[in-house]
Amino acid sequence: MDWGLENRLNRILKPDTGRTVMLAVDHGYFLGPTSGLEDPGRTVEPLLPYADSLMLTRGVLRQCIPASSDIPVVLRVSGGTSILSELSGEGLTVATDDAIRLNASAITLSVFVGGEGERETLLNLAKLCDVGQKYGIPVLAVTAVGKDMVRDARYLGLACRICAEIGAHFVKTYYCDGFEEVIANTPIPVVIAGGKKIGEREAIELAHNAIKAGASGVDMGRNIFQSDCPVGMIRAVRSVVHENATVNDAFEIYRQEKDARG
Repeated sequence: MDWGLENRLNRILKPDTGRTVMLAVDHGYFLGPTSGLEDPGRTVEPLLPYADSLMLTRGVLRQCIPASSDIPVVLRVSGGTSILSELSGEGLTVATDDAIRLNASAITLSVFVGGEGERETLLNLAKLCDVGQKYGIPVLAVTAVGKDMVRDARYLGLACRICAEIGAHFVKTYYCDGFEEVIANTPIPVVIAGGKKIGEREAIELAHNAIKAGASGVDMGRNIFQSDCPVGMIRAVRSVVHENATVNDAFEIYRQEKDARG
């Protein structure tokens, strides 16, 4: 791994812990307006001090995030489909020179192992890995799961291992029972997705269980920005990821922040 690539990756996966709290706000690229992200800049602004990186699209980055911010950017470079169509038909949507122009610390796309677009999205991952190696930009592969896919250790382990074999530098996937097996068979850092909105304590427990099983962090969106206290939630998740806080202690951080804000 060359210096530039390793330096960018270390901006996301903090060297002190080898872990990361990524804030995902890229939902609009296929969902359109999303509850809590109607005004992305306003949503993100109070959360930036507690996030290790920000995962988003170039449009939102340019229009909604101040250029004075020094937060590492994980740039979504895939798309081309929406919830009204077959999601697995994604293609690459951002030119390499634009990702460089935007000072991306990593570039990311979704792959659909087992979906109609499996071959195309995996070949897109291969192309992106070539770009990443050429210009020293880490690639995050996101193991998207279609409606008919089972989120178990066998499937997620298959998807993560394929991403690693193709050349991804880290991978985002879902937590599941037997997650230790997924970690053991994936030779790159694994970050878990927050998924759909669930209860605050449940989301904290999800992060805790994933970290305990060997995950290198979380990429959480809706369970933070759709919370009734987003700052409290990201602080709680951060305590789990970087300080190995218990579920009870982390939930107390959330609760105290919520109470303080009325």
